[in-house]
Amino acid sequence: MRFTIDRIDHLVLNVADVEIAAAWYQRVLGMEREEFGPHRRTALKFGGQKINLRPADSDPGSWVTGVNAAPGAGDLCFITAVGPADVIAHLHDCGVTVLEGPVPHEGALGPDGNLVEIASYLPR
Repeated sequence: MRFTIDRIDHLVLNVADVEIAAAWYQRVLGMEREEFGPHRRTALKFGGQKINLRPADSDPGSWVTGVNAAPGAGDLCFITAVGPADVIAHLHDCGVTVLEGPVPHEGALGPDGNLVEIASYLPR
């Protein structure tokens, strides 16, 4: 039987240090941290979405991952309801270096080198 996908439940980012990564996403992007499950895994929640943070040195037998478990292999793009100038000002206030922008999206590197893009559909 053929089926279609309804939505994403969660994404997983492999990180070198869960505490540092969680603190960065909380401070810079305003995400809410949640621990869940019997192994007290860490999730970051925003809107109806969730990102799980997987320590790169996790035992693959207890937390299966893809072929590339290296920190910094992610490339994410988030949508915001504020304009590019506000995004750039906030990133600078948080000490985050903007790699490119303003363009249709601003790009920055997260604590593990993941590319974090922030886009707005508001007029420039």
